[in-house]
Amino acid sequence: MWTLLGLCLVAFLIIYITHWIMKWRNPKCNGVLPPGSMGFPLIGETLSLIIPSYSLDLHPFIKKRLQRYGSIFRTSLAGRPVVISADPDFNNFLFQQEGRSVELWYLDTFSKIFVHEGDSKTNAVGIVHKYVRSIFLNHFGAERLKEKLLPEIEGFVNKNLCSWSSQESVEVKHAGSVMVLNFSAKQMISYDAEKSADDLSERYTEVIEGLMSFPLNIPGTAYYNCIKHQKHVTAMLRDMLKERRSSPEIQHGDFLDQIANDMDKEKFLSEDFIVQLVFGGLFASFESISAVLALAFSLLAENPSVLEELTAEQEAILKNRENPNSSLTWDEYKSMTFTLQVINETLRLGNVAPGLLRRALKDIPVKGFTIPEGWTIMVVTSALQLNPNTFEDPLKFNPGRWKDLDSHSISKNFMPFGGGMRQCAGAEYSRVFMATFFHVLVTKYRWTTIKGARIARNPILGFGDGIHVKFSEKN
Repeated sequence: MWTLLGLCLVAFLIIYITHWIMKWRNPKCNGVLPPGSMGFPLIGETLSLIIPSYSLDLHPFIKKRLQRYGSIFRTSLAGRPVVISADPDFNNFLFQQEGRSVELWYLDTFSKIFVHEGDSKTNAVGIVHKYVRSIFLNHFGAERLKEKLLPEIEGFVNKNLCSWSSQESVEVKHAGSVMVLNFSAKQMISYDAEKSADDLSERYTEVIEGLMSFPLNIPGTAYYNCIKHQKHVTAMLRDMLKERRSSPEIQHGDFLDQIANDMDKEKFLSEDFIVQLVFGGLFASFESISAVLALAFSLLAENPSVLEELTAEQEAILKNRENPNSSLTWDEYKSMTFTLQVINETLRLGNVAPGLLRRALKDIPVKGFTIPEGWTIMVVTSALQLNPNTFEDPLKFNPGRWKDLDSHSISKNFMPFGGGMRQCAGAEYSRVFMATFFHVLVTKYRWTTIKGARIARNPILGFGDGIHVKFSEKN
C-alpha cells in the first residue's frame, strides 16, 4: 500500500511539474505571442543576457534571436516575461504611446535602486514629467550651457587633463566618470570633490558594479554592496535636502536649491522623490559620457586620419580667434561640424544604453502578434544603430557617413539618448561636454594609448574599462 501511495505521489508531482513547465513555456495571451523561448523556469534566459560581449557588434543574445525569430521576439529575464523589439516602426510607435499603452519600466535591480518603494512618480507622465524635464533643462539645457556652463566645462576639463598629464597613465573610463560626475554634482548639489569628506565617485562605482547582478540582498554579494552604497548616497542627499529646507535664506543657486524651493508649490515633490531624482541624475552623468569618451580613445587610435581631421578642425577654431587664449564660445561649439560627427559615430557604435525598457499597460497588437498587458518591452536601439540597411558597413568607424544621412532616417534609427517624450534632457549637455573635452584634448595635450582594452558590454549597459592612456601637455 505504501509503495502504491509513493508511486501515486511521484506521478502527481511529475504531472504537476510538467503542467507548470508547459504553462511557463506557453504564457496566457489574448492572441498570438511573438515567437521566441521562455528559457528555463524562473531564470528564463538571463544567463545568456548577462554574459559580456567583446565586440562592437550586437550582443550575441540579441543577434542570434533576431536572426532566428525576426525583429520582434519574446523571452524571459530574471523571472519576467519580456518582448524584445528591433523594429524601428514599432519602437517609434511605443515612444509615442508613453502613458497610454506603455510606461517607463526597470528590471528589478534597477527598480530597487532608482525607484523608492511605493513611489511611481519617477515613471509619471503629464505635469510631473513636464516639471522634471523643465528643471533639468533649466540647469543643463542649451540656454544654461550657452550663458554659463560652456566656459566652466572647458576650465574643468583642462584642470582634469592637467592632473592626468602628471600621472604615468590614466584608466580613461574611470577617470572620465569621476570628472563628469564631479562637474555634474557641482551643478546639482554644489558638491566639491576636493573638500567633501564623501567620495561620490567611489560610491557610484560600487553601485555600477552591482547593477547587472541578481537581486540577492545577502552580505558578500555584488547586489548587497550596491544597495549599501546606494543607501549611503541617498542618506547624504536627504540630509542635504533637509538642511536646505531648514535654512532657505542660504542659497547656492543649484539644482537642489530650486527643487527644494519648489516643494511648497508642487505637491508631488516629496522628499523621497527628490532624493531619488537627484540620485538618478548623478548616476546618468557618471556612466554615460565616460563610456563614450573611453570608446573614442580606442577608435581614434585605430583611425589616425580621423584624429588628424578632428585636430585640424579644433586648431582652426584657435586660429580664427582674435585672442587665442579666450574661452570657447557657443558659436565655436556649433561650428564643430566634424567633431560632432565623430561624437555621433561614437555614440552609434557605443550604444551606451542599448536597451530601453517599457511595460505594457494593456494588450498591444503588433504585426499579427499580441504583447500581453503587464509584459516588459525592451526596445533594442543598438540593433537600429547597427542596421546595415540604414548605416552602410555598420561596424566601421566612419564619421563622414553623417554628411549624407537624412534627418528622417536619423530620427527613427539613432537614439543614443532615448526617444519620444522620454528623450534625455541632458542630451545637449552630453554633446557639449564631449565636444569641449576633444577641443581641450587635441589643442593642448598629446596622448598615447599605453594599454588597450576590448569593449565589454551587455544589452543593458555599455562598458569601456581597461583603456590606459598617457597624457602630456603640448609645448
